[in-house]
Amino acid sequence: MSDRPVKQQPPAYVPPHDLLKGKTVLMTAAAGAGIGFATAQRCAEEGARLFISDIHPKRTAEAAEALAKISGKPVGHRLCNVRDDADVRALVAAAIEDMGRIDVVINNAGLGGEVDVVDMSDDQWTAVLDITLNSVFRMTRAVLPHMMERRSGVIVNNASVLGWRAQKGQAHYAAAKAGVMALTRCSALEAAEYGIRINAVSPSIAIHPFLVKTTPQALLDELEAKEAFGRGAAPWEVSNVMVFLASDYSSYMTGEVVSVSSQRA
Repeated sequence: MSDRPVKQQPPAYVPPHDLLKGKTVLMTAAAGAGIGFATAQRCAEEGARLFISDIHPKRTAEAAEALAKISGKPVGHRLCNVRDDADVRALVAAAIEDMGRIDVVINNAGLGGEVDVVDMSDDQWTAVLDITLNSVFRMTRAVLPHMMERRSGVIVNNASVLGWRAQKGQAHYAAAKAGVMALTRCSALEAAEYGIRINAVSPSIAIHPFLVKTTPQALLDELEAKEAFGRGAAPWEVSNVMVFLASDYSSYMTGEVVSVSSQRA
């Protein structure tokens, strides 16, 4: 028997179950074609009221319009450069003003790239760490006072299996995602006494149009072959776990990093 798993087809799209009915959700990097928009869509389908941000004006406005049609509720949006603390704080303030409160924050912003350490510039290292890790810190720091005052709230961070495993050319991204995991665990302990939960998901590979466009097919095939199902996840399969962590179904989970992957990966 071959060690290479047979490539299976994704399951049928799971229908919504009102997991976030009555909740308000603020999400970063929610526009585009990947996990961000898929998660925002799932939140909308599960009954949440949304406020989204991204750094691309046209895509952000289009995403907000599409999500409003799905949810039947207005979807606020604001451009945000997650590398700028003032911008992050303004985003949190705008979301509170628009929705009245923030029940859930989903930190999805991140920046990838492939370069060996010996060839990596300070700017390449710093950009990936700042957008992928420091943005989660800034958002968490900015929203915690609001949640602490209400003694309620949930933060869900998007990490990666690269926070655990090694891959050539990914030292900056892997270091950032390992940092997201550590930040999740430590901040969760600090927030627990206020009734706030902080968890993370750790996806391996989610296949979406932008990834297919920017990644050599041979590399995609190699990465998918490492997965137990012989394929990458559909973005909504990762989103389902993020929605679970945002919902009351995970009420006794905090400081956890949930792998959306397999032991092979």
